[in-house]
Amino acid sequence: MNHPNAEEGNIQRGLKNRHIQMIALGGAIGTGLFYGSASVIKLAGPAITVSYLIGGIIIFFIMRALGEMSVEQPVSGSFSQYAYQYWGELPGFIGGWNYWFNYIVVSMAELAVVGTYVNYWLPDIPIWVSALVCLVAITAINLIHVKAFGEFEFWFAIIKVLAIVGMIVFGVAIIVFGFGHGGVPIGLGNLWQHGGFLPNGVYGVILSLVMAMFSFGGVELIGITAGEAENPKKSIPQAINQVVWRILLFYVGALTVILAIFPWNEMGTQGSPFVQIFTHVGIPAAAHLLNAVVLTAALSTYNSALYSNGRMLYGLALQGNAPRLFAKLNTSGVPVAAILVSSGVTLFAVLLSYIDPDRVFLYLMAVATIAIIINWAMILLVQLKFRQQKEAEKVVLTYKLPLYPFSSYISLAFLASILVIMALIPDMRYSLYIAPAWLLCLYIGYQVKAKRQSEPVRNY
Repeated sequence: MNHPNAEEGNIQRGLKNRHIQMIALGGAIGTGLFYGSASVIKLAGPAITVSYLIGGIIIFFIMRALGEMSVEQPVSGSFSQYAYQYWGELPGFIGGWNYWFNYIVVSMAELAVVGTYVNYWLPDIPIWVSALVCLVAITAINLIHVKAFGEFEFWFAIIKVLAIVGMIVFGVAIIVFGFGHGGVPIGLGNLWQHGGFLPNGVYGVILSLVMAMFSFGGVELIGITAGEAENPKKSIPQAINQVVWRILLFYVGALTVILAIFPWNEMGTQGSPFVQIFTHVGIPAAAHLLNAVVLTAALSTYNSALYSNGRMLYGLALQGNAPRLFAKLNTSGVPVAAILVSSGVTLFAVLLSYIDPDRVFLYLMAVATIAIIINWAMILLVQLKFRQQKEAEKVVLTYKLPLYPFSSYISLAFLASILVIMALIPDMRYSLYIAPAWLLCLYIGYQVKAKRQSEPVRNY
């Protein structure tokens, strides 16, 4: 089998360590936390923190599995390239196109909620208009240069991180000193006074694991950046080791503060729970600030998603699994055609926002969760094959997955259980029907491609 070299397209290594760390944080700290967490709170109540702790452990194993391969072989196209090389052409084809599909749907989900945040200030602007403006602006940023993307994503992520840290500090002041609450400390009673810490029992925590895992989607962007990192053997391990515990801190810490300030059972599912809380405690200025932050979060995640989609199409084109047009770079090393096509497909989200703006996010989230689970499962399966080959070749890896192979098998079993849980949730059940149909389409697409490549060239 001929394995392409992802460097042959002259893609440029312009991402520094600070870019890579913030890209991973930016991809994972977004709509799932700022917007989708309201739905999870309804399922699990204060025990939502347990859901994120469990999910965080599994994500750590998945990230280390990807990092093991990325450090040894830093290429653009990430695990699609690894699947292609260590498993076969069909897994590489399916892995790459599924990842692209995944982030197309994630992009749509982000665009779908942009209008909700804008409507907080300007309720008369249609949601689809806000989505379209966001799409055009972020696409323009991604077409400039990878450094431009890196800088924008760095500052997008910085805003989110500082906002969460500030919110935690501000929330602790409300809890302990009653700041903004008439000087009356709120305390921690809301964590157990409204039906207990487990108001819906263990079953509620189990159901909430689906949305918790969706929230973590995006951390694997570190693998995508490996081909454009200045020093991948140093920056990738640093980013992976630091980003997981930071995400857990931000999710668990921020949500604990939120649930202590405001009763979980009075929290609505419309808009961000962050904004709702500060509005209810009588601090409208903070609510306006946080609404700006959650809007930035949506833009950040869409920025990361479009970047990863462009690079994945680029990697697929080098493998021969996508049209060669997508392997062409401009003078700045940007795969323009791949980015424009990915951006164009997400225009469908603008249409969905026009047709059914109230439920579009939930629909897209369900489909994206299925695609994310397929991606993560492929990372783990490919890592098992990668490790077997490296051990046979007597290669000593510098960055290893802890508790291998136990951690790989436990993570795969957990991902399988998420599919079972999704079958128990009516609004997500339909995505389980979409997944087999989508995989069948990919299989047919691969067979068509393979047949065309095997046909002799005819001269007329």
